[in-house]
Amino acid sequence: MSKLTPMMQQYMEIKQKHKDCLMFFRLGDFYELFFEDAEIASRELEITLTARDCGLENRAPMCGVPYHAADGYIDRLVSKGYKVAICEQVEDASEAKGIVKRDVIRVITPGTLIDTNLLEDKRNNYLLSLYISTVGCGLSYVDISTGEFLCTEIIGDEIEQKIIDEISKIEPTEIIYFIEEGSISSNLIEDIKKRFSTYISIYDSWSFEKDHGINQIKDQFNIVGIEGLGFHSNHLGIQSTGSLLYYLKSTQKRSLTHINKINLYAFKEKMILDTFTRRNLELTETIRGKNKKGSLLWVLDKTLTAMGGRMIRRWIEEPLLNVEIINQRLQAVEVLKEDILLRRELKESLKQIYDLERLSGKIAFGSANPRDLVALKKSIYFLPIIKQLFDNKTAGLLGELLTNIDPLDDIKNLIDISILEEPALNLKDGGIIKEGYNKDLDELQRASKEGKHWIAKLEQQEKDRTGIKSLKVGYNKIFGYYIEISKSNLHLAPESYIRKQTLANCERYITPELKEIETKILGAEEKIVDIEYEQFIEIRNILSLEIERIQRTANAIAELDVLYSFAEVAGESNYIKPTVNDSEVIDIKEGRHPVVEKVLENDMFISNDTYINTEDEQLLIITGPNMAGKSTYMRQVALIVLMAQIGSFVPAYSAIIGITDRIFTRVGANDDLSQGQSTFMVEMSEMASIINLATKKSLLIVDEIGRGTSTFDGLSIAWSVAEYICKTLGSKTLFSTHYHELTQLSETYTGIKNYRVSVKEDKDQIIFLHKVLKGSADKSYGIQVARLAGLPKDIINRANDILIDLERKNSDEDNHSNDVSKESEVALTSNNIDINKEEQLKLEDLVELGIIKDLKHINLLETTPIDALNILYRLHKKATQL
Repeated sequence: MSKLTPMMQQYMEIKQKHKDCLMFFRLGDFYELFFEDAEIASRELEITLTARDCGLENRAPMCGVPYHAADGYIDRLVSKGYKVAICEQVEDASEAKGIVKRDVIRVITPGTLIDTNLLEDKRNNYLLSLYISTVGCGLSYVDISTGEFLCTEIIGDEIEQKIIDEISKIEPTEIIYFIEEGSISSNLIEDIKKRFSTYISIYDSWSFEKDHGINQIKDQFNIVGIEGLGFHSNHLGIQSTGSLLYYLKSTQKRSLTHINKINLYAFKEKMILDTFTRRNLELTETIRGKNKKGSLLWVLDKTLTAMGGRMIRRWIEEPLLNVEIINQRLQAVEVLKEDILLRRELKESLKQIYDLERLSGKIAFGSANPRDLVALKKSIYFLPIIKQLFDNKTAGLLGELLTNIDPLDDIKNLIDISILEEPALNLKDGGIIKEGYNKDLDELQRASKEGKHWIAKLEQQEKDRTGIKSLKVGYNKIFGYYIEISKSNLHLAPESYIRKQTLANCERYITPELKEIETKILGAEEKIVDIEYEQFIEIRNILSLEIERIQRTANAIAELDVLYSFAEVAGESNYIKPTVNDSEVIDIKEGRHPVVEKVLENDMFISNDTYINTEDEQLLIITGPNMAGKSTYMRQVALIVLMAQIGSFVPAYSAIIGITDRIFTRVGANDDLSQGQSTFMVEMSEMASIINLATKKSLLIVDEIGRGTSTFDGLSIAWSVAEYICKTLGSKTLFSTHYHELTQLSETYTGIKNYRVSVKEDKDQIIFLHKVLKGSADKSYGIQVARLAGLPKDIINRANDILIDLERKNSDEDNHSNDVSKESEVALTSNNIDINKEEQLKLEDLVELGIIKDLKHINLLETTPIDALNILYRLHKKATQL
């Protein structure tokens, strides 16, 4: 260290305090990186790696970026998962004795980004803190760009799985943690690293101490006791919150006034959706491709603001358990759905509103620029317009939201009188403050304008005096103002001109008069920039005192936006208002899958009824071939329940939804190679989690349990699981299977009923009718499905031969049945009856397709000719499926 040059010694001393960061070290107009930091930055940013003498035998690797363009480079590094420490000069170089003092003014991490260019508009950017003790877990997370701060504690059973589920829901970009020795499995952190694309690091243990946490909370929220925030004395969230607040302060090194409240939540308040269920139901992204399109969020998200987009995602991931709050949302959606004109006018106003949450965050953070304030003003303009759209007597949730929308007139007026409509982006460029706001500034601006007028007048005066028509007065930052004369006219230059610069084609001169004018102009412009900067900072500081009002209004606008979105989707897609109550019944008439329905064209989706309770229709065993729609049907029931409990209308003719505390899904076959688990192990792990956590008020979606092992093993497991659910759990369950033997359970248990997805056979082909009816399927049609999938004909024929052989060997009864079938076919042929001939539709066909039910629902007195044609078209489509 002693061999290093003084400047490099300073660098190393600061770097020692930020070993886990890439340090941007300010030297003049550049940020420089040295040693390993330089090698990393050079590789990641694709910039030239050089070297610098540092006092050691070998030169120090070095690379750098211009300070005025550093933000883009920093953003790229942070997006790749690096932390970046910004080291600046903290004293005036002209007053420094020796090396100018430098220090880190901010550490930028993946979880502390505030640059809106790097953040997704409709997705939060969360930083999460985990404190894990022998008792349980404290979990806190914050979006520094919006000020949203939440906290919970996890205790009891399945702590590790609950932590994984919460992280899956929150999707933080960065995690800090501390784990007490002997508290949980040491594999948890490795599991998190493998499952999630997040920056994760252990943090100082002392920052998780309880007393430290209490002090941090008191200091941040300016309170004398933490009980008022909802913390009890042993709440584990104290430790996770304290460490998170300290981490923010130590990295951002400034006051974070926009983090002014904390939301303590408990698991009993909202439906818990585990990782498997969230994935299997494709709530916010598809299983394949991880795309929004094809998810429930894609269907429901018609929000017009970034704030609403973030809120609707949270609502989908956290269905409610409180019937009263759910029905308040449903009533609000109903008002908006029924009033199309209101909805249209609301849309026009909402789409004009910028991201108030992140604008308030930037104001509090001190990073808002003049254009941000103009965006805030433009947004505020539409707040009273939105309030005026509704009647003063508007009640319920809508009335509450309208009350919470503050017109913010004082904020709008301040920005309106002070900030130009199209201000400069850079604070140091001037062009920010309106004329009339500051008297001193106005005088300087007049002097500047007059000076420029003098320049123009001087140019014309000198042209007349010298007779040089091409003479011009110019300016550059190096030489200031000058008189330029071309080479061909140099003989006409007056002797009073003082040569300033010689160029290839001209000479540049100055005069005492020009120098005097230059001093006035440049002096005024420098002062203008300084005053405008000071005035803007003062305005921004005034606005920072009103952050809570802006945030409260932003939250109300976001919620109104989500309710508008639900109403818009309901209107477009013919959704209905569900009845949500505390019963144990789910009764859905003509339910539809919201995503599949949207993807299909020409109104081709086949609706289905569902009735399930905790008594005589508690576990529905569903049989039928692959591709017939069993999984779609079961998922649609789960999605309709979830949609109802977030306050959305649902795709059905009618729906009664008894509150469901949890939805569990065991769907599909997936290896988890990162965890060393086979398809069957994943299947059993998911099923074990369901069995251990489900209650009587839960909804279980069990699809093809036991298929990952041998036939008898799988059948035994499936049989036992179904019995256990029925006898012990009592949960409402949809249970699909290819084990037709399970249909015998309905003879033993009154709560078990058999249903099948109907198909129609035509020669060696099958037609999927996608209709769920009572009863059980007689076979699985696997070979026919393989044919549809495109397997070669030789394989299909051979599979048929093998199937026949297996059936003969395993069941004499099946042989007898086959003989009878052949005898019947011979008898029909001998009587000249063509068994392949199309027959007239039978009554049972009409029932099976739901055509009779459709006819019953037609109101002839209100049916228009166009309606009649549409009805006839749909009935014809259904009939032609046979």
